[in-house]
Amino acid sequence: MKIGRLVLILLACLTTVVTQAQTTRQIRNLQSQSKSLKQQISESETLLRSTKKDVRSQLNNLALLNGQIDNQRKYVASIENDVKALDSSIVSLSGELKKLQAELDECKRKYARSVMYMYRNRTTQNKLMFLFSAKNFSQMFRRMRYMAEYAKYQRIQGEVIRQKEATVRSKQNELLEAKSQKGRLLAAGREEQVKLEGQQKERQGIVAELQKKQSKLQATIAQTRKRYNSLNAKIDRLIQQEIEAAERRRKEEEARRRREAERKAKAEAAARAKKGKSSKKSSSASSTKKGTSGPAFREQSSTERKLSRNFEANKGRLPIPITGPYVYSSHYGQYNVPGLKGVRLDNKGVNITGKAGAQARCIFDGEVTAVFSFGGYVNVLVRHGSYISVYCNLSSASVRKGQKVSTRQILGKVANDGTGNCMLHFQLRKETTKLNPEVWLGR
Repeated sequence: MKIGRLVLILLACLTTVVTQAQTTRQIRNLQSQSKSLKQQISESETLLRSTKKDVRSQLNNLALLNGQIDNQRKYVASIENDVKALDSSIVSLSGELKKLQAELDECKRKYARSVMYMYRNRTTQNKLMFLFSAKNFSQMFRRMRYMAEYAKYQRIQGEVIRQKEATVRSKQNELLEAKSQKGRLLAAGREEQVKLEGQQKERQGIVAELQKKQSKLQATIAQTRKRYNSLNAKIDRLIQQEIEAAERRRKEEEARRRREAERKAKAEAAARAKKGKSSKKSSSASSTKKGTSGPAFREQSSTERKLSRNFEANKGRLPIPITGPYVYSSHYGQYNVPGLKGVRLDNKGVNITGKAGAQARCIFDGEVTAVFSFGGYVNVLVRHGSYISVYCNLSSASVRKGQKVSTRQILGKVANDGTGNCMLHFQLRKETTKLNPEVWLGR
């Protein structure tokens, strides 16, 4: 029973180590996310803000600053999450350390007692007397086994103590490291919070200047909205044309298959007639028909079906469609511009501000279905099975319609936005349904 209890203690030690390893892994994941955010913030700080005072330039500055503030808030929040995880880990470690120390003390007390017992009965004579004083052979055998088990028990007890001491030292080191990490994170959090407050103050200055130019501000926003509405109408028409073309190709393929089936059936009937067999059964082959028109982008090949499934499987991990440092300067959907009252945007995709000279890159394997000019800019549509990615505001394209493209392949150069940076307008569709790109893109 004593040996079994010692084995359970050893297993408890191992369980504690595994649980702590899981906690450590969770903290490392959080730290990895914080590191990734920190790197993105550092890169985005290289983006320029225009010194021009016209409304369009200041709006671009505000959009860029809002994107940087969003990233900064996420980073501060990630530090806070790290601190909370460490707090939880410190409490857990402290409790485990206290429990382990108590168990170690108990093991040492029991071991000391057994050592004293062995010391008092250490002579060979005493052991022999213990054996030979047995009343019969069966009792002598039990006493021999008891002595062997007791020696084994002492060895296991010594091993338990060594394991406990090693675990206690490990827990003490982990606790000290966790407290040290918490101190560093708290200092970093205070520093980043000061930086965030500075960015918010800078934004207030830009907003104050824009509020003084309300008429020009509203006119500029209305002009931008009109341009994007026209662009979206053009994209919708092109996607609808692609859907109709895909449907025509499907019907043509079905008609070709029917004709081929009929031709084959007639040939087989003629061959049977020559052999003197009945041709009454030959008409059954010509009655094979497919279903009626299906949904948009009804895929014909297994390759296209596989492409759609692979695209969906990479949700949240697709590459950012612009090279170099970037900031989301406008988000998907309808929302109010932070800081500006009465200014509401409706974005069918996202705007991503990058460094001058940045290039648009394909987010997944696919085929270019359209390359068209609009408002002085080039735009590219790429089909990925049932999905379509849209890349707008390019100064030039390096691909052509019908070309097969691969993940991260360069599609063209992103146009300058007039502030020394460039801005890519990116959309994502599933057939005619508009999707939020930020949910699909990774970091």
